[in-house]
Amino acid sequence: MKWSQAEVDKWFSEQKIQRSYQDEVVTKIRALSDRFEVSQYGALSMNPEKYPVFSLRTRIFDSAKKTILITGGVHGYETSGVHGAIEFFKASAARYERHFNFFCAPCISPWSYETINRWNAKAIDPNRSFRNESPAEECQLFIEALGDLKPYAHFDLHETTDTDNTVFRPALEKRDGITIEFSEIPDGFYTVGDADHPQPEFQKAIIAAVKKITHIALPDENGNLIGSRMEQEGVIHYPVKKLFLCAGLTNAEYVTTTEVYPDSPKVTDQICIDAQVAAIEGGLDYLLKV
Repeated sequence: MKWSQAEVDKWFSEQKIQRSYQDEVVTKIRALSDRFEVSQYGALSMNPEKYPVFSLRTRIFDSAKKTILITGGVHGYETSGVHGAIEFFKASAARYERHFNFFCAPCISPWSYETINRWNAKAIDPNRSFRNESPAEECQLFIEALGDLKPYAHFDLHETTDTDNTVFRPALEKRDGITIEFSEIPDGFYTVGDADHPQPEFQKAIIAAVKKITHIALPDENGNLIGSRMEQEGVIHYPVKKLFLCAGLTNAEYVTTTEVYPDSPKVTDQICIDAQVAAIEGGLDYLLKV
């Protein structure tokens, strides 16, 4: 049986603040304001002062250049996506700005970041909610911030964690009154391409760049990653638009969702962040050649 509003409210009351969005994220974004345009594009209505949301962008957009969209923290618990986006702007974006404009939302879901959650405060998964009049405020704010931006490529930075199976899958089954087939969490990095527009060479270039930083996930005994067929090394496909995923929000020619595995004994937090940066750089280096 699906949750009633009373059960959603009970779930919300059980969530605890576990880290500081202001200290860990906002201060790092603001520190980049001397080199990039930092804009507040909204705030969560539950606590506007505590949960403003920000974008980073190239100071002077050049219409002759193609625009790159980068998103992190759609799922707030996926830490390296947030900090990988920020680190790219801190360490790498300047090298590519003569070729591209950049627009980035480093942490789309700040409450979820603080509570280390996949869902937002209303028990809605933002990464199934990127559509007009979205039920997820985080998504609607970002959609409005994008305006008429037409990106050439979109890098959506995520993680797949052990808690996907131990916490979030069981919670989803309870919330929706369903049973979800179990899939092992892949040990290693992989990407999700658009099933309707997969761009295999783009995905391949990203995997090649990340291999220099960390290991790539291997398929299970059925040739799958996380329940989906592996199309090439470290790459699966989802119908991103049909699922209302962040990666399907625009009509970008090249889209990828990165999936870092932070629970591997082979990685550190910094390796996970570096892998996200490498994924963006690998994709951009490919785009410079096409």
